[in-house]
Amino acid sequence: MNESSPNLITDELQQLQREGSLAVARLFSSYRDRLERMIRFRMDARLTGRVDADDILQEAYLDIDRRLPGYLSDPTVPVFVWMRKLTLQALIDNHRRHLTAKGRSVKQESKKAEYGGATSVSLAELLIGQLTSPSHAIIKQERRDQVQAALDSMDELDREVLALRHFEQLTNGEVADVLGLKKAAASNRYMRALSRLKQTLDGVISET
Repeated sequence: MNESSPNLITDELQQLQREGSLAVARLFSSYRDRLERMIRFRMDARLTGRVDADDILQEAYLDIDRRLPGYLSDPTVPVFVWMRKLTLQALIDNHRRHLTAKGRSVKQESKKAEYGGATSVSLAELLIGQLTSPSHAIIKQERRDQVQAALDSMDELDREVLALRHFEQLTNGEVADVLGLKKAAASNRYMRALSRLKQTLDGVISET
């Protein structure tokens, strides 16, 4: 059980215990913007046009409501982390349903889809978009490739910590819950990955 479990008796959990589906609707609505940001960040570009973020959110909401009794019987993570997990699973299911080639097993796709999308590509796009003018398209692509290569060379878990903290804007405690880490371990990984990323970005800025 995650180290945060003794603190799970929160007002949100109590709302779910008292009101059931009514509380699910209210809490899901309060988290909708955060969940939609996660979907748009992690959605494979090939899926755009086939499935809308709203469709995935609707699938996730129905699944969350259906699984509520199971969660309440053993709430090992906070409410938001639980809702995020099922929303991410809805996105992964859509990736597999629409993009997995016939004849390829789910196992072949599982590692690629573990976090719901190409994190290094999305992170590089986000970071370079903040550093270079859109008018410098060739330079921007070169810089993006540099940053993406640096991100790809990182430990996958370190890269995911960066994505969770910087794009999804999760707290260190939420990151620890999502990844099944102790808070100190999540914090250490974040500082290490951030230092490495800063070195890369400093090099990109000096060349821009």
